[in-house]
Amino acid sequence: MTTILIVDDEYLIADILGYALEDEGYMVAKASNGRKGLEVLDRERPELVITDFMMPVMDGLEFARAIRARPQLANLPIILMSGAQAHVGRAQPGLFSQVFDKPFDLSSILEAVHGLVGPAEPL
Repeated sequence: MTTILIVDDEYLIADILGYALEDEGYMVAKASNGRKGLEVLDRERPELVITDFMMPVMDGLEFARAIRARPQLANLPIILMSGAQAHVGRAQPGLFSQVFDKPFDLSSILEAVHGLVGPAEPL
């Protein structure tokens, strides 16, 4: 089953996105900041990461750089969502596969997920 990691300190956003992805048939793991996200990456080995930019402890940019520094994760697709810093993500095309502004359109995120990892596998 395809696993997607959501890293966002805004629990409501993480939950809404998580429920939508689960409804599509994906497995979802969550973390509240980049450092916790790296811990989940080691355990879960997701096929895609969706991250916020502004978070405590380790922001989305630092988190994406830490992922890219790991050779085995160098090609892991990362989607960035940000309310104020999306332009920073767009200036880093080697880090992020897609960048969305918050508030985001849920159907656009789901379309991007399908494009990056394909539709979820049926149970």
